[in-house]
Amino acid sequence: MHEQRPLAVTMGEPAGIGPELVGMAWRILRHDAQCRFVCLADPRFLHRRLRAAGIDVPIVEIDAVPEAGLRFADALPVLSLDSPVASGEPGRPDVADCPAVLEAIHTAVALVQDGACRALVTSPVQKETLYLSGFRFPGHTELLGQLAARRGGPAVAVMMLASAQLRVVPVTVHVPLADVPRLLTTDLIVSTGMIAATDLARRFAIPAPRLAVCGLNPHAGEGGQIGTEDRDVIVPAVDRLIAAGIAASGPHSADTLFHPVARTGYDAVLAMYHDQALIPIKTIAFDTAVNVTLGLPFVRTSPDHGTALQLAGTGKADPTSLICAIRMAAEMADRGG
Repeated sequence: MHEQRPLAVTMGEPAGIGPELVGMAWRILRHDAQCRFVCLADPRFLHRRLRAAGIDVPIVEIDAVPEAGLRFADALPVLSLDSPVASGEPGRPDVADCPAVLEAIHTAVALVQDGACRALVTSPVQKETLYLSGFRFPGHTELLGQLAARRGGPAVAVMMLASAQLRVVPVTVHVPLADVPRLLTTDLIVSTGMIAATDLARRFAIPAPRLAVCGLNPHAGEGGQIGTEDRDVIVPAVDRLIAAGIAASGPHSADTLFHPVARTGYDAVLAMYHDQALIPIKTIAFDTAVNVTLGLPFVRTSPDHGTALQLAGTGKADPTSLICAIRMAAEMADRGG
């Protein structure tokens, strides 16, 4: 049955906190039938890391995904990788571990696409190290869009950060701030807004999502007096979203859009660049925010933090964001994954 399929959770960067967080999350969720998951990892490495960090978690290596649901209450089920973790020394990423990191992602995506798992949850990766191995995507989100496109899915994936208090969608993401005015187009804002509205309705049960669109410049440009992008690029995008039947408004001045009263007037914010979106949500919900990839033919979430190399191996990392990501993935998949 649909609800019996586990989630697929990747181990993330072996030198980071991801492997420890997976073990901690299992301890808290082991009796939650909705959140059963299988971890894609090197089981011998995972066992060593958890033991060294003082995290008492039994591990069971499984041969097939259906075993995960049967074993989950008693042990953390791990589906082994062909590529072992070569180093995995806490706090010291090694390019030799990149094949294992990428295999975990590719295998997890395939399991979700094939219907064996009902959603994907990815632990943080160390992008700088992946780049040294030849990885050419800005991040997880773009890689997942490409993997979906290979099977006929959408080629454009959209990042959203979500918590109980706020949802934000950056229109431009991992690009230099100096490049944002050039990269920001009416078409890009419209396509991002359309994807956000579609998935908010389908996977968050918001029938008519309200999108508040941020301005780019201070005070949304003051009618062209402080830059022309708001007037010439963003206003036409808002008009097109409204014409498409989406409850969009803006451009709004970003400095007054995130206080509690303002947040009652929308379901998500379309921000124009990375920090305009992430600073508010990390201030409001640092421990509970979840990274959600919109626009994919499957559900993908991730904790809203990085590898935290300085905490790796200590057993002191906080698993709250990963637990929130697992719970949100389960809820999204059960609504319309």
